Amino acid sequence: MKSDIHPNYRPVVFMDASADFSFLTRSTINTDETIEWEDGNTYPLAKVDISSASHPFFTGTMKIVDTAGRVERFERRYGSRRKGADKTETAE
Repeated sequence: MKSDIHPNYRPVVFMDASADFSFLTRSTINTDETIEWEDGNTYPLAKVDISSASHPFFTGTMKIVDTAGRVERFERRYGSRRKGADKTETAE
């Protein structure tokens, strides 16, 4: 194998400042900052905007926004499954 072609795979702390949440994992990301972790060791620090602690899907705060009545327009155009299922049950 060729030498010096692979990135440095090492432990890195990812920190979500908006949720005050950090986790230690392994990565090849290049960072200039470091942080002392709970085990007393110093690791490279990568700051992220969104993590599982702040993402709406994982926190349960996700909202479905129906802009311009897209759901109603779809149901009008194609009908809903429930209506189609009811028609087949009554026909039998």
